Amino acid sequence: MEYRPLGRSGLKVSALTFGTMTFGGSGRFEVIGTTGADAARDQLDRALDAGVNVVDTADMYSDGASEEILGQAMEGRRDRLVLATKARNPMGEGVNDAGLSRRHLIAACDASLRRLRTDWIDLYQLHGWDGQTPLEETLSALDDLVRAGKVRYVGCSNYSAWHLMKALGVSERHGLERFVSQQIHYSAIAREAEYELVPIALDQGVGIMVWSPLAGGFLSGKFSRDAPPASDTRRAGRGDPYPIDEEQGFAVLDVLREVAEAHDASVAQAALRWLLHQPGVSTVVVGARTDAQLADNLGAIDWEMTADELEGLEEVSAPPLIYPYWHQAQFVTDRSGPADHWPRRQATAELPASVH
Repeated sequence: MEYRPLGRSGLKVSALTFGTMTFGGSGRFEVIGTTGADAARDQLDRALDAGVNVVDTADMYSDGASEEILGQAMEGRRDRLVLATKARNPMGEGVNDAGLSRRHLIAACDASLRRLRTDWIDLYQLHGWDGQTPLEETLSALDDLVRAGKVRYVGCSNYSAWHLMKALGVSERHGLERFVSQQIHYSAIAREAEYELVPIALDQGVGIMVWSPLAGGFLSGKFSRDAPPASDTRRAGRGDPYPIDEEQGFAVLDVLREVAEAHDASVAQAALRWLLHQPGVSTVVVGARTDAQLADNLGAIDWEMTADELEGLEEVSAPPLIYPYWHQAQFVTDRSGPADHWPRRQATAELPASVH
């Protein structure tokens, strides 16, 4: 297993993180997975044996059942794990049972600690933006949780670029705990993060944790152009949970299949391997409904793509160069440098015929 720094912190995390959204399986999470306590312990054993040291969950997964099952599975090996969870989404019917207010965050943290059967959370993440709560309130509450010893590091998830930069500015201005990581949606067919979130991560030293690296199962290799998804797949069960350009998606799958065949690997492993080569990525969250899926995902760490293979995937999966990047591209050789972190397509992009 490879271990990488989590952003600008001293914490080392495995390149793969064990995700536990499949634990519990109640409500709308049933189609994702229904892993119980015994199977969860077995899967955690397999992940630990592979060198994984990070496990990720959230209070909202199966209304707390994921945390409860993980707490049982961690018994006797808590010290070996970097435990990450999240808060923000509704956990009750009350008007204050959601969001990022001081009241909800502190209550949510205490509830997660009880469910997880632990005294501390290594990485406490904000599960999304809260436009009604001042950042000063949210970040000072996180700072208090760190000072109380309940939390070691803090991060965010699903923030836009300006959300993240504003939060980092507030932390710096008030001397509060700073986000060490952002957990974002990123894959070979979902590269929107490269416009701003990846450059910010590189520039500001914020580690990237990737969620849904297989695009809800689309990049597992089990789908084809000519047939709808099988009824027992996550993609079929949830419809189209993430926007996908299927024409480009199947073109990417064609190249991933070629890469996988060349390395005697699975398509899913090739998709994960591509992410592990991307700048700024600290760790990729992988989960599984079955032991076989988990074993396959963990196998992504055992080989490397060639430069030619990476270039081929870069070409077929490249996102369009949106404004202002197509305009800025004309100056990329003028003042570019390591600190600029340009989206990779900019230096070679074909500019519009008339650039004002």
